[in-house]
Amino acid sequence: MSALDYYLVRPDPAGGARRARPEGLIVEEFVFAADHSAVRLHSAAWTPQDGGWWSSAAFSRTMRLDAALRARVAAVDRRDAAAAYRELGGGELPDEGTLRGHFDDSTPLATAPLPLTPGHPTAGFGETRVYRVLFADVLGPDGLAHLRTTWRMTVTGDAADPGARVLGVARRRVGDDAFTWHLRRIGAGGPWCLDLTVDLAGGRDDTVRPMLRELTTTLRMAGLLPVTVERFS
Repeated sequence: MSALDYYLVRPDPAGGARRARPEGLIVEEFVFAADHSAVRLHSAAWTPQDGGWWSSAAFSRTMRLDAALRARVAAVDRRDAAAAYRELGGGELPDEGTLRGHFDDSTPLATAPLPLTPGHPTAGFGETRVYRVLFADVLGPDGLAHLRTTWRMTVTGDAADPGARVLGVARRRVGDDAFTWHLRRIGAGGPWCLDLTVDLAGGRDDTVRPMLRELTTTLRMAGLLPVTVERFS
């Protein structure tokens, strides 16, 4: 799995049919604190008109606030990003180390833990943490169906019901650690989030970051745009 997140920017469909050829490429990376909460968002963009990469912190902030712009942004994997880059005349997509060299500014994110749950661990575990991954945009029926299959998610709410908040729950064990996540809608028509409860068996937490990355990537590819990763406890 690539360490960076890739997006294609499609043309504005207003005034005509959407063309298949993208207008440019966005590359992003979240920076994490030691406890795996997000502290910064780095980003860079490239378009054939500019001919070079430019840091795009302002653009990344805007596409999380502007629904019309967000509708033009499509998450892709590195292979598809590289294909689009070649198609647009950029040649071979630089490696991820080189791309990070274009992160000239960034968006700071909140870092303070939110004490919304008790601090005591789940019985049988040494430590329990709760993380929330906040997303922009709306998850459609196809995306939900994909998640139910991919995660073997138990459906707990009807997406057609505007009052439904928790729509599904899934679980996994990684070694001796246990992970439980709830797919949640924050208010009617509001943003979505993934609440991840982490039960750690011992003193190590090296399973947390890969799990957060995997779950966030799955939702990103399903059409949601990650905004931040907060730690609640």
